[in-house]
Amino acid sequence: MIKDETNAMWSHLHELASRLKVILYSLFITTTIFMVFPTNSKFLQDPFGFYDPVIGLVLRHITNDALPQGVLLIAGEFTAPIEIYMIASVLLGIATSTPIIAYEVYRYIDPALYPEERRAVYPFVASFTVLFIIGVAFGYKILVPFILWGMLPFFRLTNAVPVIYVMDFYNLVFVTVLTTGFSFTLPVFFVLLIKFGIIKTSFVTTRRKYIYAALYIVTAVVTPDGGPLADISLFIPMIILLELAVYFGRRIEKKQGPIILRSEKKKLTYLKCKFCGGLLNSTSSFCPTCAKSQV
Repeated sequence: MIKDETNAMWSHLHELASRLKVILYSLFITTTIFMVFPTNSKFLQDPFGFYDPVIGLVLRHITNDALPQGVLLIAGEFTAPIEIYMIASVLLGIATSTPIIAYEVYRYIDPALYPEERRAVYPFVASFTVLFIIGVAFGYKILVPFILWGMLPFFRLTNAVPVIYVMDFYNLVFVTVLTTGFSFTLPVFFVLLIKFGIIKTSFVTTRRKYIYAALYIVTAVVTPDGGPLADISLFIPMIILLELAVYFGRRIEKKQGPIILRSEKKKLTYLKCKFCGGLLNSTSSFCPTCAKSQV
């Protein structure tokens, strides 16, 4: 018995190691492509000259899309450009490898899932992916410009030259885009918690004003430099997504019938029916087996 358990444990560890190896290889390959793969044919004419890798093209697009007109981008520190080059390549490598990472994680945990949980995986992954992409697009196209635009008036008020360090600029873009993307996926987790009986929609409907206040604080943390306008621009879609999650959560509750929370299930005691000997839930006066009253 002990030998079988030991063999099973080593089998799981071996599978985990092999799947981690695939993930690490994919991260290395995608990151390397962004760092060294050339974006033009000049590389063929001068292989030993300095060429433009993929990450350079991406960073130029970010600068053209997000940096306001008249704002000067400077290095600030001598090593800042190479740090941005490395950080951006790794982040984009991780983003590109996300499908492989998700697949390997799913294949590893799949044998331990119940059929009901397995059926919930695909809608969860699809909803998470779609909302994350929408959140990233919203953060990149709307929130980041709002944050930068909201800071410009203070330069004019103080007669300061609009200069931004390259590290501060790209950190603001990457952090804002990623946090906005993950913020948009919160309703998916809320619906999943309802589906598995961990919370109820009443948790939100009876505490709306407190939850709205907490959400506004979260949006203010995500957009620390954009002022009230940027905070509200993220707060409004978050409220809409939360109410949509409550709507779909109510549909799940109506479909599944009265939901007993897992915390409440632990408190239930089970007795035997005095007629048929079946298990009797203490919350009901009738036996679920023979339907006879216990009163």
